[in-house]
Amino acid sequence: MTDTKLYEEKMNKTLDNLAGEYDTIRAGRANPHVLDRIRVDYYGTPTPIQQVGNVSVPEPRMLLIQPWDKSLLKAVEKAILTSDLGINPTNDGSVIRLVFPELTEERRKELSKDVKKKGENAKVAIRNIRRDANDTFKKMEKAGDISEDDLDEATEKIQKLTDKMIEKVDKAIESKTKEIMTV
Repeated sequence: MTDTKLYEEKMNKTLDNLAGEYDTIRAGRANPHVLDRIRVDYYGTPTPIQQVGNVSVPEPRMLLIQPWDKSLLKAVEKAILTSDLGINPTNDGSVIRLVFPELTEERRKELSKDVKKKGENAKVAIRNIRRDANDTFKKMEKAGDISEDDLDEATEKIQKLTDKMIEKVDKAIESKTKEIMTV
């Protein structure tokens, strides 16, 4: 009997990765996850902002970054400025404030396209996993490890799994787009 667990795990990792990417896309509200990919030069080591200070959301459209080491203020500010976040940090000597402006209609549409593109990439990754699984099952059948009936059953199982995962991706695209387009 063929096992599809490995491929299901790979597909779930693809979904988790997509969710992580969606967390970094900002929709009108301040979300600390937009800082996840930004690294600060901490004594020569690229370090995530969350590991060099406290990140809080005092207001719906503001992030407050309070580095534990005040000497890092400039480094944190520089990391944010050189990132693709598109927000100018305000440094008052002890904390850094990031004020998120309301998204324009144009920017919302741009972000929606980005969400769709990331979703399509996830679907392609899932389909590639399906193809790899089917190739593996065909090789097993050629080698005589499984019967033709087992091959048919395994490919059907993988197809159902693929359909289920693609449906989840579509739902994720839909909900993130809705979140972005809500004013």
